[in-house]
Amino acid sequence: MNCPYCGSQESRVIDSRSLDEGVRRRRKCLACNARFTTYERIQPHAIFVIKKDGRREEFSRDKLFTGIRKACEKRPLPTGAIDKFVDTIEAELYRVGKSEVPSSYIGDLVMAGLKKLDHIAYIRFASVYREFADIGALKQEVDSLAVRRELPSANQLPLPSSEAANSLVGRKRR
Repeated sequence: MNCPYCGSQESRVIDSRSLDEGVRRRRKCLACNARFTTYERIQPHAIFVIKKDGRREEFSRDKLFTGIRKACEKRPLPTGAIDKFVDTIEAELYRVGKSEVPSSYIGDLVMAGLKKLDHIAYIRFASVYREFADIGALKQEVDSLAVRRELPSANQLPLPSSEAANSLVGRKRR
């Protein structure tokens, strides 16, 4: 383990704690005495993603996280929600037990999860993932969310009914 401060390879483990997905180790560099933390996760086997054009590349948790984070940018999500979401998708990929997974399968998992997590993030991701050809296709997807009247995420308040809004406006005028 290289020290992130001085680059020395000599370090000592001060503390280890088990986590749900691996081990957290607190380390001390023997060269500069700086302390740092490392996280170790068990990775059962490599998963390869089959891209739309037929290429195969190794599954990258960081790439998945970056794509979801971009979709959720500036959205009022609870701290750690994206990390938990990525953990869920990664666990599902390993649970399936296949060494090769189509990118469309991962995209569908992300779409389903974002639809439950945040509608705006869902539309942002869908606009890239589904490669909408025109504004009509995007409008159709937004309308399908509105027609289904799916429940908003935990941080999105529902809009008041028109009667409730009118009664509120009427009270302020008095």
